[in-house]
Amino acid sequence: MNSDLPFWIGFSKVPGIGPSRFRKLLRYFGSVAEAWHADLGELPAAGLDKRTVINFAHTRHTLDLSAEMARLDALTVSAFTWDDPMYPPLLKAIPDPPIVLYVRGELLPADEWAVAVVGTRNATMYGREAARKLASGLAANGITVVSGLALGIDTQAHRAAVAAGGRTIAVLGCGVDIIYPQRNRDLAAKILENGAIVSEFPVGTKPESRNFPRRNRIISGLSLGVLMVEGMAQSGARITIDYALEQGRETFAVPGSILSRGSEGPHQLIQQGAKLVSAVDDILDELNLTMVAEHAEAQAVIPASPTEATILTHLSAEPVHIDELGQRTGIAAAELSGTLTMMELKGQVRQVGNMHYVIAR
Repeated sequence: MNSDLPFWIGFSKVPGIGPSRFRKLLRYFGSVAEAWHADLGELPAAGLDKRTVINFAHTRHTLDLSAEMARLDALTVSAFTWDDPMYPPLLKAIPDPPIVLYVRGELLPADEWAVAVVGTRNATMYGREAARKLASGLAANGITVVSGLALGIDTQAHRAAVAAGGRTIAVLGCGVDIIYPQRNRDLAAKILENGAIVSEFPVGTKPESRNFPRRNRIISGLSLGVLMVEGMAQSGARITIDYALEQGRETFAVPGSILSRGSEGPHQLIQQGAKLVSAVDDILDELNLTMVAEHAEAQAVIPASPTEATILTHLSAEPVHIDELGQRTGIAAAELSGTLTMMELKGQVRQVGNMHYVIAR
């Protein structure tokens, strides 16, 4: 276990300290341990305002880090930090990744091939069937389905992925030890059999309304693209789409009846440039995911060239832009681009947006 993990956990429980302020603390003090043990008088210079300093002082004084770690063990909850190789590369690439990602179940490298399915809680029969069909198709093609475990479209997406024997990830606006809504407790148990339940909120955190907009950035952050099935123009699903656009992820929308208010959001997105989806192939083609199921076989069959080997030595879980990769390796741009395309096919590398690449194994 990372010896500094308890301090990461501690900071994740301080009100007012999010990714931005946490980065400032790390830059100022050099390590999370030094930041945790810092003199309170130094904290304003590190970027904390008076209220947050008070919050930190109270948390540090009252929180038993050893007991907190024991609590995670008892609940079989994993906690991944930015410097943990298990932290999802796609999520780490967003502007404000969670300080700690709490996980029940298991995250796998294959979850980098993920698409989010979101929509209204008040889904129509058409919307529920569309979500079921598309999420089932994604799962059947080896794509992990990400959603928020809410009633309506989210529930249909998770259920369809489970029924198809695929992987699915539920992102919560509360601690991973609290299933919300409670009506989905049985579904959550099935998700844990072949997927994960994740959150940035520490265990024990109640599902407060203010948590859900921040939760939505994780749904999009874990995904290559976000599909909106039904929802109003101003809705939680739209917030997730907006985060996806900020993060450089692809956006998709299912058209519906012009007489249905639930079609307002998807129709607006299509007008603004989201790809219209009428079948799962529309998503797979757009994201170049039509051969995900064959990637593992291709990697075993096609041997790596010296160029591929060179590229792999300069990649890690930290995203690298193709231009910087070219400078590091000395490989000509055309050859580098072509080789990276082949390496994506073989599942060796992954493009995480805006021509940034990470190692995928």
